Amino acid sequence: MNRWLKTLLFLAGSALLTRFIPFSSLFRNLDTMFHEFGHALMTLLLSGNVLRIELYSDHSGVTYSAIAAGGKAILVSLAGYPLASLFALMLFYFYSRDKREWGLVLTSLVALIMLVLYVRGGFGMIWLSGFILLNAAMLFLWPKVSKVYYLFLAFLTLEESVMGTLFLVYASVVTPSRAGDAANLARLTILPAPVWSLLFFLFALLCATWALGLFFRHEKAGRRVRLM
Repeated sequence: MNRWLKTLLFLAGSALLTRFIPFSSLFRNLDTMFHEFGHALMTLLLSGNVLRIELYSDHSGVTYSAIAAGGKAILVSLAGYPLASLFALMLFYFYSRDKREWGLVLTSLVALIMLVLYVRGGFGMIWLSGFILLNAAMLFLWPKVSKVYYLFLAFLTLEESVMGTLFLVYASVVTPSRAGDAANLARLTILPAPVWSLLFFLFALLCATWALGLFFRHEKAGRRVRLM
């Protein structure tokens, strides 16, 4: 079976199973956090100004930036989905190197930067504060359950990074003007929204394939060590 199809089937099964975990919906905002941070980071790298970031309870978000029109605006619009996929991949990389605490520190640092500098408004500030405190508790108070918690975050973020782009493909075909970043890029370039959304999806799927490869190789190596 094709590796990408296997990845999609595994993520679909994982997404279904995680729906039964209490409060899992709250943690799906982690992918949104990485997505909006990607827009903000690209804005800063291009010498733009991040005005504010908003995170919502329906797992959506928006970043308001002041950036020069043209190529810079295109790069800022491009950054969200790929950066979210790369962050998900990075979480699995840390896991494969037995550096889960680095992953928790990284996610907490991103949340702290957004909380202190950019996010204003009820839900976003509450969610970021709670997430940072929970990560700190896992690192210092409940290290025995941190592995399960870490894998929960990693798989949930990976699922959302792929499923979010898959939904974007659908939205860009049905209502192209409401397809978020793909719609913005369609206005800024000659490519239509469905093409951009498909590119986002393929990149997310590629990152997910790499991430699952890291995970399964690590688990296989762990079983060999235990058997020996």
